[in-house]
Order: sequence, then structure tokens, then C-alpha cells
Amino acid sequence: MKFAFAGIDFLGGVFEALAGAGWQPIKLFTRPCDGIYDHNDAVVALARRHRVPIQLSRIRVADIEALSAEHGRDWALVVAGYPWLVTGWPGRVRYALNIHPSPLPDGRGPYPLFRAILDSYESWGVTAHVLAEEGFDTGDILAQELFRLSPEETHETLLSRCQMAAMRLARGPIARELPARWRAAEPQGDGAYWPRVSDLDRTLDFRQPVDAILRRVRAFGAIETLARVNDSRIFVLEAQGWTEAHRHVPGTVVHHYRRQIVVAARDGYVQITRWSNIALLDAGQTGR
Repeated sequence: MKFAFAGIDFLGGVFEALAGAGWQPIKLFTRPCDGIYDHNDAVVALARRHRVPIQLSRIRVADIEALSAEHGRDWALVVAGYPWLVTGWPGRVRYALNIHPSPLPDGRGPYPLFRAILDSYESWGVTAHVLAEEGFDTGDILAQELFRLSPEETHETLLSRCQMAAMRLARGPIARELPARWRAAEPQGDGAYWPRVSDLDRTLDFRQPVDAILRRVRAFGAIETLARVNDSRIFVLEAQGWTEAHRHVPGTVVHHYRRQIVVAARDGYVQITRWSNIALLDAGQTGR
């Protein structure tokens, strides 16, 4: 099967898995990335290795028509981690599908991993579905892989688990059984769209219990949470904590040692161990 891939490194393993399963890439659609939170180095390298064209602008109907004129209609457009809604493909390409990092219909939207941890989901998953022309992540389900979450799940562990599951879906049911699964695709049913998170979603509230605060830190991981400490805003990469009765006002800095800061929470203390006054995006580097 020939395929065009639309996405970045976030789920770029899908590109690699399909090519490894014997599918022939014909084009990469990607987008500019900041090189800090978003990357496309790996998918661009794959495209160059396979000597296929690369497009950084949004997919238009004319782009699909051009591929069909060159390769016929019997190819697949595979979307994974692509920010723009793709329309106009029916009748121009045989298959168009999206691989989304949630157990649809739960978790529609641009990046549901944060909320999966924030809302203490006990299980999660990855879904391959028909690319819908109206609304993101609403098409009929082709294949799905579910897995249990740990109570101590972090953004980074969940991201890796979703990436690995996406690759298994790509090289298994999608690469081997797509025509049959396309004919038997099942409607999703009711679901909700989860919008992109805001700075408020990322902000630590020391009036909350320690467990809730640390869950928020784990949920965002290297994306960083925000905290108000000594009238300054800091960007938190890592924290631990413990429960303990005390009389401190939540948010009070009660101890510090070198770069470590201990802050009172509602039912204990949060120790911030990795932080900066500058956001990772602004700093332009991953070091602390």
C-alpha cells in the first residue's frame, strides 16, 4: 500500500512502522516546529531517506488531487499528530485515517494526555479511526488498543506508552487488515472535545492536597507547571511531597536548601526540586 503521512515526531513512529511493514511512502505533510516542545526532525529524516517530497503548509484538496494524479486513488492518507483538519479526500483517495492518542470517543482534541492524568483515568488507549471531514477525532473506529494506567503515571510515561501503542496499531491491524477494517468500521457514539490546556490548567494551587498538586506536576512533566512562590512566578519541572499536619498558610515557603524549595500545601508539603524563572520555551534549552 502506498501512503502519505501527515504529522510530526510526536507520533512519527507510525510513519516508521508502516514503512517497516512494507508500505511505500509517497509524501510527508508536516509543519514548522519550535525544536523544544515540538519536533519533526525524525519524520523529515525518514522522508529524505525514502526520497519523498516534504510539505510544511496545510494539506489542501489540490495536494490530494496531485498525489492521486500521480499514484492513482489506491493509497492511504495517514494522519497522526497533525494540527489541521483535512477535508476533501473522499472520492480522491481510497483511505484516510487518523491515529489519535486517546480511547475515543473519550479525549477528542489536540492533546488529551495531560487531562488523562489530571482526571485520574484508570485506563487509556490509542485509536485509529476514519478521518472525519467535520470535527476532529469523530470518525468511525478502525482499531483501538487500551491499557491500564498507573496511579503514579507521568506525562512522559504516558506519552511513550501511547507512541508504542500507535506503532503497534500501525504495523498490525492497519498495515495488515485495513481494507477489512475499513468495511467494518464502527461509529464512535457520544464523546466530548477536550480543548487545548491553558496556563491556568498548568498552575499549581497550594491550597489543594499534596496528592493533587503532585498529580498536576506529573501530568505536565517536561511541559512544566507554573507556581507562585515568594511573589514570583516559577516554572516547575519536578517536585515531590509528603502529608503532614501543620499550621502554615498554604503557599508559604517553609524551607529551602540550595535550589530546593519546600512549600506548604493544604495537608502537607511540596518540595520543588527542579525549576526555573524562565519557561523552557523561552530559554530555548532543556538544561536546568
